[in-house]
Amino acid sequence: MRVVIAPDKFKGSLSAAEAAAAMGEGVLAVYPEAKVTAVPVADGGEGTLDAALIAGAEARTARVRGPLGR
Repeated sequence: MRVVIAPDKFKGSLSAAEAAAAMGEGVLAVYPEAKVTAVPVADGGEGTLDAALIAGAEARTARVRGPLGR
């Protein structure tokens, strides 16, 4: 059996990665032979950067102009 787990964060309690890990542990407790793939996701708000980094994105720092071009 293959199980893909792709949760968003549980605001105020668990990050998406922590939620995915907990869900994966639950699946394996019931189905120890399962192949679990955990993919933390985000909806564009808090946690998006963390989810992108977990997925393999590279963190970069850049100086940019504001929305008015200043």
